[in-house]
Formats: sequence, C-alpha cells, structure tokens
Amino acid sequence: MRRYSPFLMILCLAIGVLIGTFYTNYRIAGRLSIINMGSNKINYLLQMIDNGYVDTVSTANLVEEAIPLILSQLDPHSAYIPASDAQDANDELRGSFSGIGVSFKIIKDTIVVMSVIKGGPAEKVGLMSGDRIVHIDSMLYVGQDVVTDTGAIHRLKGPKDSHVRLGVKRIGEKKELSFNIVRGDIPVQSIDCSYIIPDTKTGYLHIKNFGETTYFEMLTSMAAFNANGMKSLIIDLRGNRGGYMETAIKMANEFLPEDQLIVYTAGRKMEREDFMSNGHGSFTSLPLVVLIDEMSASASEIFAGAMQDNDRAMVIGRRSFGKGLVQQPMEFRDGSQVRLTVARYYTPAGRCIQKPYAAGHGEEYENELLQRYERGEFYSQDSIRQDGPEYKTLGGRTVYGGGGIMPDIFVPEDTTNITSYFREAVFRGLTTQFAFHYCDTRRPILRLCNDVDDVLKVVKRDNVMSRFATYAAEHGLQHRPLMMQRSQTLFEHHIYGAIIYDILDGDAYQQYRNRDDITIKRALEELCSHD
Repeated sequence: MRRYSPFLMILCLAIGVLIGTFYTNYRIAGRLSIINMGSNKINYLLQMIDNGYVDTVSTANLVEEAIPLILSQLDPHSAYIPASDAQDANDELRGSFSGIGVSFKIIKDTIVVMSVIKGGPAEKVGLMSGDRIVHIDSMLYVGQDVVTDTGAIHRLKGPKDSHVRLGVKRIGEKKELSFNIVRGDIPVQSIDCSYIIPDTKTGYLHIKNFGETTYFEMLTSMAAFNANGMKSLIIDLRGNRGGYMETAIKMANEFLPEDQLIVYTAGRKMEREDFMSNGHGSFTSLPLVVLIDEMSASASEIFAGAMQDNDRAMVIGRRSFGKGLVQQPMEFRDGSQVRLTVARYYTPAGRCIQKPYAAGHGEEYENELLQRYERGEFYSQDSIRQDGPEYKTLGGRTVYGGGGIMPDIFVPEDTTNITSYFREAVFRGLTTQFAFHYCDTRRPILRLCNDVDDVLKVVKRDNVMSRFATYAAEHGLQHRPLMMQRSQTLFEHHIYGAIIYDILDGDAYQQYRNRDDITIKRALEELCSHD
C-alpha cells in the first residue's frame, strides 16, 4: 500500500474535483457552482497511471481508496459507502428488507438463530431460536474459514420471492432438518418497546432510530395507549444514534402547538430553512418526558432540543452526543454513496449543538466519549463542562450550545455494586455466552413461558446464578464469592435479561430492564409531581 501513497495523495486532490462535478446533478438549495477545468486532468492522470506506471494497478481501486481520504478531511460525518455496503447501510432506516426473518450470531463457527421474527418466512416453516444453520442451498456453511457475519447476511438475504434451502441442526433431533424458505419483506421496527408501565397511566416508547416508518409506528403505539387510558408519556431516546431529520420533525410536530420552531438548518450553500409546527399535533398537552444519554445523537437531539427549547417536555438523563451536522446522501452510478455534510442544524433557541472537531482527526472525535468517562461526567454533573454560549428557552430558562444537549435533570450512570469480577465477566462476554448455553439446555421448558414472570420463575428455580459461577470458572474466570454476592443484582439483570431476550423478544427484554431503571423511576417521579 505504501508504494501507492504518492498516487493516492495526487488522486485525493484530483478526485475532489470529480466529486464536485458529480454534485452538479443534485439540488442543494440551488445548484453548486463547479469549476470543471480540472476534470480533464483526472482522466489524464488515470491514463498516465494506466499506461505508464511500473506495476499493474487497478485505477478503480485507487479511486475507492482516495474518496474516503478526501472526505475524512472535511468533518467526522461525511462518509463514502461502497456499492457493496450501500443497501445494508440503508435497510434499517428504510423500515424493511427482503430476507428470511431471523436474527443470528456466529457461535463456534456456526450460524445460530437467536430469534425468529413473528409472521416472517422462517417462522412460517418452523425455524426456531437455537437452531444451527449448517447448510445453505446444499452447501456446507460451517468453519472459521467460511462463516462470517457479512457472508451469512448476504446468503440469507435475497430478492423477494426467491428461495433458499437451509440444513439445520436442532438440539434433541438426531437428523439434520431441511427447510425451504421463500424470502419475503421483513419489517424493521424502530420502536422496539411500547407498553403502559404497570401500576401507572404512563406510556413508554423506546425508539432505537428515526427511520421511514418510525412516525407511523409512534402513532400506532399512541392509539393503543389512548385506548388504555394513557395520561402521560416517556419517550426513551437513549442509545438512539439518529436517522432521518424529517422523521424527527414529524414526531416533534405531534407534541407542539402551532407556529413553534422545531429546528432550522443553514449551510454555506444552503439558506436558512425553518421547520415550524403546523398546529395539527394530537398530543400538544400530554405530559411528556424525554430520556437521553451520551449515545443519543443527530435526529434524537433534534427531537429532544425541540422539546427542551420550547419548554414542552422535561429532558432527563445524561448529556447527548453532540452531532449537529446534516448529511445528504448522493449516489454514484455504480450504487455507491457519498453522505456529504451540507448544513448545520440549530435548535429553536439558536443552539448548534455540534461538539468541536478538527478535520482529519476522526479517531480523536470518537474518543471524546471516553474522555467524558475519564473525567467522571457519566457519574457527576459537576464534571460536565458548560463552556458554550448561553441561550434562552421559550420560557426564559438558560441552555448551552457547543456540545450536545444537557438534560434538565441529570441522572448518573448507576455504578452501585460493580466489582472487578463483574467487569471481567461482562468484558469477556461470559454473561451472554452463559445465557445462550443455559437457554440451549433448557429450551423445551423455556419455550412454554408466555411472559417475563414465567421466565423468571424457571431461572430462579434452576438457581441460574450458581450455574453461571460454575460456567465462568470452567471458562477461566476464578470464582469470587464475595464479589459475586455484591454484584448479584447486576449479574441477574445481565443474565436474566439475555435469557428473556432469547426466549421472548426485545420488547420483553426492555420491559424487564426498565423495572429497576433509575432514570425511568426519576421520570415517573417528575410526571407524578405535575399531576
């Protein structure tokens, strides 16, 4: 690769002009002005390399290498997506893809089905969690040199109505089972948990991203909540890295009265554009709390910022990521994409909450979260730097720009009873490995469970924590009885939660984890205080 470095540096300059020419096919608040005089140089340079370079070189590969280098000099969020990855990158936000309808992990060089999507093609033919896929279309697909996550995804996905034949090993069955599956549209739910919190009239929505279907998923959940007497709502955006700005705007509109600013965008080639509420929202007076953390970014911050700056909702949790840059996807003819930052977005109070960055220093930018952790920001509000410019909310409260959204109520990360024994068990993946091992050995019994409490009865009767200690010791983690006892609750949350996810689904898992979630407890206290 080093021998190509001089050519890559030249190409980085030349291809910048090529990308500029490409942008003329798109409207970005009026067409970009491009000086085309350099385009002939690109062709000439590539011809020189092709005709005269000492070794055989793929100019197409040089271009693929050069484009990411160019974009890395702009900002941390402008990116190039090769054609081979473009569809996978978009599937989650599009709300569906074509496949067989399973989630899986690679365990001991074998595809293991972790869950089967209800109503999907795999469920219809009888595929079950715990099944090992060993043949795909009559070809053996096991072994370290064969099985990869990417390869498995591409083999199991495929065009709608196409067929795939799977050979499956199932615990309790002596012979390999064969399934002929017709691929179909698999919905991707962006709201992965939706329920009325027991003993309350508070609805709870956990939104993992802002995709094409998120707004309609929210309306469906809200209709069900209303039918069950909902009086208040918690929207959980923790861990939500964002998605489509348009979706966040639609959702914010449902909670704001008419003519309130939701967000505005502006860039060098984009005039300011304001996005206002239209007064048609159905939940403008519903008591609302929004939960955020350090992984809440982009569209999550648009929504949370709109609620905070308009004094519409209480924001609770920890400081958000701080991504205030707007990307526009643009396609090349081969299906590859550039996601180019074209503007910044601003909250209603005027805050650009993009955290500082230096062009070409992407690794440092990503490590900023680690720096927050090291200075104690996750555990103490006093450790948070509020050195950005001050702004005022609609009601006159002071908020800050310059690096994420600071919640109205700070809730530190719960580190109670964490021990080195617990940290090592989690870091080495022993808790999740054991949970799957346990489910495998008890799957016939666990499949009879209908809800979280049914699963908990079985695992407690089986003395699962004692089994885990033995399993961990057999896998090289020395048993520490006192540490095990101190971290008992944490171990239970991790292991029981993983078992519930395996046997039931993500919604049940989230409901179980929420039972002792201190941030949700604080949100409920806040909602009760305003009844």
